Amino acid sequence: MGFVEALFSRDFLCCTASLHVFVCLLGLVVLCHSDCFFQGLVLKDLNNPPKGCVDKDGKQHDFGTEWDRDCIACSCTSEGLSCCSKLPDANTVDVPDGCELVVNKEACSAKMVLKSDKTKECNPI
Repeated sequence: MGFVEALFSRDFLCCTASLHVFVCLLGLVVLCHSDCFFQGLVLKDLNNPPKGCVDKDGKQHDFGTEWDRDCIACSCTSEGLSCCSKLPDANTVDVPDGCELVVNKEACSAKMVLKSDKTKECNPI
């Protein structure tokens, strides 16, 4: 391997590692601003291991599945059940004075509007 190839390889590995760190940090930021929870899988009988996760309604979901219900996105892995709200939490969103956060649970969406005229979106400066 020549000097140029070795240098390129080192730079490529450095950039790849930096990208992985960035993606992980970005994931942490998203999780910190989302309303999420994790329910670890409980093994009650080693001879009869679970085939999936059980949600709050008692419905079983197979490992590797994902679903949405009531604006909450969930997934089931062999480690457990992980769910995050698709709607912003009013306590974590910075709402400027004169604005308010309006949540539409049917459409699983939210927008910031002027308190004085709810038909106009609020554009923070």
